[in-house]
Amino acid sequence: MYGHPRVIGMLFLGFSAGLPLLLVGGTFTAWLRDLGVELAAIGFLSWVGMAHSIKVFWAPVVDRMALPLLTRWFGRRRAWMLFAQGVIALALAGIAFTDPREHLWLVAVWAILAAFGSATQDIAIDAYRIEAVSRDRQGAMAASYVFGYRVALLAAGAGALHLAAAGDWSLAYGTMAALMAVGIVTTLIIREPEVGVDTRTRRLEQRVIDYLDRTRHRGWRRDLTAWFIGAVVGPFADFWQRFGLVAIAILLFIATFRISDIFMGVMANPFYLDLGFSKTEIANVAAAFGLAMTLTGAAIGGLLVMRFGILRMLIATAILAPLTNLTFSWLATLGPQTYGLVFAIMADNISGGLAISVFIAYLSSLTNTAYTATQYALFSSIMTLPGQFLGGFTGLLAAHIGWFWFFISSAVIGLPAILLAVLLGRLAHPDRIRQPGRDSPV
Repeated sequence: MYGHPRVIGMLFLGFSAGLPLLLVGGTFTAWLRDLGVELAAIGFLSWVGMAHSIKVFWAPVVDRMALPLLTRWFGRRRAWMLFAQGVIALALAGIAFTDPREHLWLVAVWAILAAFGSATQDIAIDAYRIEAVSRDRQGAMAASYVFGYRVALLAAGAGALHLAAAGDWSLAYGTMAALMAVGIVTTLIIREPEVGVDTRTRRLEQRVIDYLDRTRHRGWRRDLTAWFIGAVVGPFADFWQRFGLVAIAILLFIATFRISDIFMGVMANPFYLDLGFSKTEIANVAAAFGLAMTLTGAAIGGLLVMRFGILRMLIATAILAPLTNLTFSWLATLGPQTYGLVFAIMADNISGGLAISVFIAYLSSLTNTAYTATQYALFSSIMTLPGQFLGGFTGLLAAHIGWFWFFISSAVIGLPAILLAVLLGRLAHPDRIRQPGRDSPV
């Protein structure tokens, strides 16, 4: 399964997607501080990363707007990928050759450009991943994507810091700009997905055309109204039309499935330090070993989705998430013992890797190929926002109830996802959802 050409290609697209993230995030702030930029300015510049949280607002443009020449030559998904990758490479090169001590405003412009290019690339790659293969290979595509993504985080994090230490920051960012060639070359090699628009979607959009024919709108006003309804209203109308009131249960499940891990993850490193682990131990076990376990879990998850289907694995991973959080409560009573940290990291990261593959496959199955980019951007935003919001209160909770009960509470908060997974098995079985526009495997 992992030898499928499009699954292999997703490995390199995952690398291209992950590379810019830290370069406008943690690595970016480290560079600014190393050069003596004020903390207040660094704090404000960290807002550029919000582009990934609001990408749903321009996902309809990526879904429906054709790029001059590029769309005709490469197709709608590859055209947007190439455009975004070119923007990212240009912006990273701009950062490399700009001194923030003299032109901080220009560095901010380059960083904003890189962040929006990165978020746009994510939208296009997510859409391509869903459309490129059949449902049973979605777990493998997710696992391959995660592997490439995590390798890119290492390159943009530790790799960039080593290059900066050996040479300078211009060398580090210049090298990262050159590495965007991995994504560009991959996009040029892969084929555009072949998807159609199903009969029900055509009828829905025909109703829009009929409505506009009865109005006084003409010329550009008619075209703009038609585009807005088709690109923005259509994806949401389609989702509600297909699932009805069950859509509420689906959205609640999406919002709660990863909430346990996100909630716990915010306080992971402070917990390790408070317990008495050294920074070296945290780097070696929680970061390096944890990465290996996440990738292992993701690869296994891709295989299990094909073998057992999405529903069984959704329920299994929904149960595993809170269970593995309890290993950290056990670690809190054990103290700074390396074997305890290794066991907790292994359990948590393998289950997390499994959950990533399974959940991406599930979200992919919910989309209509006529609106892939917009609907997936909506789902991914709903997936992270509740956990990120509640994560802001985790410090207060941990200080008030202690680490042992904090991780107990992080397990309890994951229980609704288990109940919702079982409920969806009855109301909207994930393995029986027909994906509009995809009547046969690719």
